[in-house]
Amino acid sequence: MPQKILKVIEGPTASGKTALAIEWALRYGTEIVSADSRQFYKELNIGVARPSVQELAAAPHHFIACRSIFSYYSVSHYEQEALDLLNRLFEHHDTVILAGGSGLYVNAVCHGIDQLPDPSPQLRQMLKEQEAREGLESLQQKLKELDPVFYGQIDLQNPVRLRRALEVCLTTGKPYSSLRTNSKKTRPFLIERYVLTRPKEELHQRIEQRTDAMIQAGLIEEAKALYPHRELNALQTVGYRELFDYFDGKISLEQAVTDIKTNTRRYAKRQLTWLRKQSDVIWLS
Repeated sequence: MPQKILKVIEGPTASGKTALAIEWALRYGTEIVSADSRQFYKELNIGVARPSVQELAAAPHHFIACRSIFSYYSVSHYEQEALDLLNRLFEHHDTVILAGGSGLYVNAVCHGIDQLPDPSPQLRQMLKEQEAREGLESLQQKLKELDPVFYGQIDLQNPVRLRRALEVCLTTGKPYSSLRTNSKKTRPFLIERYVLTRPKEELHQRIEQRTDAMIQAGLIEEAKALYPHRELNALQTVGYRELFDYFDGKISLEQAVTDIKTNTRRYAKRQLTWLRKQSDVIWLS
C-alpha cells in the first residue's frame, strides 16, 4: 500500500497559497482542505479572500464557507473534523493538499493540540465587554498577572488569542502555559510542510493590490451588512475592524483603507515570524 502524503502549503497572506494549492491538486488529481480559519464562515467572502467561484470549481475544496459566524467553532473541533475528513479522502487519494494561513489550525492537523476547556458564554462575553470598555491593554495586563510566561510568548496584538488564554486561566484557575504540553501526536500519514514566500517588496505590493481589489469588489458593502454583529469573534479580523471604525465615525474611509493595508502587512510579518520558528518546513520562493 503506497504511503499517504499530506502536502501542506503555508505562507503569509497574499503570498499565493490558493493558486499553488489548485496547481498541486490538479497535478496529483486530489482535493484541497482549507486551514484558513477566516474562510470557514459563509458570511465572510471578500474580506477573507475566499477562493473565487472559478477557483473552487477547479478542484474540490473543503472547509470553505462551511460554518456560520453565529455558531461557536474552535480549533479542537476543527482538528477532529479535519482528521475525519482526511481519513475519508485518503481512501481515494494517495496525496491530499492542506492549505491555509492559520498556523494554529495547521498545527492542529499536523501535530495535534492540547485539549483545553471551553469557557462559559458569560465569561467569553465578559472579556469582550472588558476589551470594548477598557481596550486591549487591559487584557494584556490581566494576562501578565495570571500567566507571565505566556504573556512573554503571545502576540499581544491578537485579541482572539489574548481572550482565549484568559478564558482558560479564569476557567481553570491555572496559567494557560502550564496546561500546554506541546506534545506532538502521531498521524497515520506522511506530512510535508511547505512555506510559500516572496520578496518583502513584492508581498507588500500584492497586499496593496489585493486590498484595492477588495474595495472595488464590494468589501465596504459586505462589512456594512456585518456591522451589527461586529462584536463576534469571527469579525475581529483585519479588513472588517478598520471599516467598523469608519462606520463608527472614528476615522475616514481613506484612513480605513490605509489601515487595512498597514495591518495586513503587520499580520503577514507576524505569520512569517511564526513560520520561521517551525523546524519541519521547506521554504519555497
